Amino acid sequence: MKLIPKSVRVPAIGETENQEDPLALIKLFHPFSSWRWFVVEYCEKDELCFGLIEGHEVELGYFSLAELKGLRLRGLPVERDLHFEPIKLSELKKKLKNYSI
Repeated sequence: MKLIPKSVRVPAIGETENQEDPLALIKLFHPFSSWRWFVVEYCEKDELCFGLIEGHEVELGYFSLAELKGLRLRGLPVERDLHFEPIKLSELKKKLKNYSI
């Protein structure tokens, strides 16, 4: 499964910096983990993403797509939520508990 398909136009790193409320366009998750990664920006060359990360805490930051591709828990890889609809970060933050920013 392609985690970031070409069919989804994800802004480049820094492109949404001046936007008041950018969109989380892609949700990544692992079936055996409570961690979730919501992609807002992406650099294909470096396989670097910026977005909202829900793990021990909920925070905005950078994460490596290459590392997520290599992550295996119980033999399964990280997946893309095929039913995820893009959502404004402000709305996503309201939905997630433990948001600390």
